[in-house]
Amino acid sequence: MLLSIKNVSKKYNNGTEALKNVSFDVEKGEFISIIGPSGSGKSTLLRSINKMTDISEGSILFENQNIEKLKKKEINLVRREIGMIFQNYNLVERLTVIENVLHGRLGYKSVIAGILGIYLEEEKKEAFAFLEKVNMAKYAYQKCSELSGGQKQRVGIARAIMQKPKLLLCDEPIASLDPKTAENIMDYLRKIVSELKITCIVNLHQVDIAKKYSDRIIALNKGEKVFNDKTENLTNDVIEFVYKNEENDYEEEEEKVEDPGDFVLPPFFEE
Repeated sequence: MLLSIKNVSKKYNNGTEALKNVSFDVEKGEFISIIGPSGSGKSTLLRSINKMTDISEGSILFENQNIEKLKKKEINLVRREIGMIFQNYNLVERLTVIENVLHGRLGYKSVIAGILGIYLEEEKKEAFAFLEKVNMAKYAYQKCSELSGGQKQRVGIARAIMQKPKLLLCDEPIASLDPKTAENIMDYLRKIVSELKITCIVNLHQVDIAKKYSDRIIALNKGEKVFNDKTENLTNDVIEFVYKNEENDYEEEEEKVEDPGDFVLPPFFEE
């Protein structure tokens, strides 16, 4: 078992119950989509797995380690194994594509080496190889500020797999993209994680996309798990039930997003 979520609840300071007693297991190699109305707890759940958000109750076990009980240095080591792809790309816009991809190795660098951008030749070759996998090698020395949304997300994928994670968390990776570009991104993502045998959990609004690419689908509504089964069992009746109260009476607290124009160290690289 790669990941086990046990009775996880999350209550924010404003009283919002973002997650309510959520439990499920994730096997190695699975591609899982999490669906549900806006404000259902999808982003909170993903950020909890990477301990970007602390849970209120329950436990999260990654490779049989309870991350809630780990010390900060131990958490940083676990975060090396968990990659993240963001809706807003979270790239350093003023840097080149290849520099952003190399940031996937920051968790393995000293603070000084990370700040100075000191990487091994082998790491640079790997970065180019991963860019080739997402058809972005020809843009390697172009600044990320000059790229389209779809191109930026392909760079985000390359950066995440440069980390060589065992688990990849994708928080609404196609929410800002047009339908054609969205499917293109999902094609790259599904193919790469299959090739590299990376377990993947993706938050999605688009149910049709979730059904097309996922082995299993988990649905949340108002912080509660209301579906957890193979993709083929997500019938229209189930979908209607999941989205029956789409206009939720609460919203998850806003996540503070770093200014992509500034150099920001990822969570696992903090002192």
